Amino acid sequence: MSDTPAKPEAADPAVQASSEPQDASLRQRAIRSFVVRAGRMGSGQVKALAELGPRFVLPFTPAQTLVPSAVFGRQAPVVFEIGFGMGDATAKIAQTLADHDFIGCEVHEPGVGALLKHIDERQLSNIRIFQHDAVEVLEQMIAPASLEGVHIFFPDPWHKKRHNKRRLIQPEFVARLVKHIRPGGYLHCATDWEPYAQQMLEVLGAEPALENTATAYAEKPAYRPLTKFENRGIKLGHGVWDLVFRRKS
Repeated sequence: MSDTPAKPEAADPAVQASSEPQDASLRQRAIRSFVVRAGRMGSGQVKALAELGPRFVLPFTPAQTLVPSAVFGRQAPVVFEIGFGMGDATAKIAQTLADHDFIGCEVHEPGVGALLKHIDERQLSNIRIFQHDAVEVLEQMIAPASLEGVHIFFPDPWHKKRHNKRRLIQPEFVARLVKHIRPGGYLHCATDWEPYAQQMLEVLGAEPALENTATAYAEKPAYRPLTKFENRGIKLGHGVWDLVFRRKS
């Protein structure tokens, strides 16, 4: 992860100083949206970071609430994505849902560089990026009930049973996350690991603020493209499970 950028001037219209005191329990919490891993940067990714980063990568500014209309220059529904990987699906969705704005969080620099390349190639203006832990961005920069949707696609399944507790989709995290989704907004998760899908269904189904849009697992929404990895898995007979829940009004 890169060093945290300096805070912007107070007059920056894209952020608003928060008067809410930080909960000590949040500072001590161990929830993380990522796993540290190494990755090499290609020359195209390096160039994209240098040339496009200043425009599309937002600084993490604790306790300053992001104002999406100031960032994007328009009023539009905002979708927050946790862990966009190399960004191909993110770019395709943003192109498909051009009337929505997208905020993606990814700590791994090669992925950030790759998404910036997609943004340039597709000439997208409705994506911004935080190269920072999504949990901290949500808690410290995203206003309550402000998001139209949240996407969490193929998070680390932590296959070994003793590591299951490290999975992102846990009751405590979901309870915090839901507060940032507007009433009627949605949470869309997808995984190719069936035991994790079962856990997601159980955890999301137990959250009082959410309701399932399907009987159990949802049909893949048309806006979510199939990834190369997913296509390969489907050809091998592997399953993929989508879960789409809405925040109750």
